[in-house]
Amino acid sequence: MAEEVVVTRKGQTTLPARLRKKYGISEGTRLEVEDTGRGILFRKAQGTIGLIGSGAESASVEEMKKLLDGMRAESD
Repeated sequence: MAEEVVVTRKGQTTLPARLRKKYGISEGTRLEVEDTGRGILFRKAQGTIGLIGSGAESASVEEMKKLLDGMRAESD
C-alpha cells in the first residue's frame, strides 16, 4: 500500500508511524539510502551488533575493518 509523504525545504520527511513501528525505527535510528534506479530504498543501517558472527563468506577482513572504522568515525 503506497502512502504519500511531504518533503520539506531541507529535504526532510516523516516516515509513517505504521512503518516506523513495523521496522523498529525510532529517533536516532540510522538508515541507509540507496538509489535503485526505480526509486529510493531506505533500510536500517547495520550496527556493530549485526556484525556478530560474521564470517569470511559475508565480507573480507579488510571490508569489516573499513565498516567498523566508518561506524567509529560516525559516533565521534
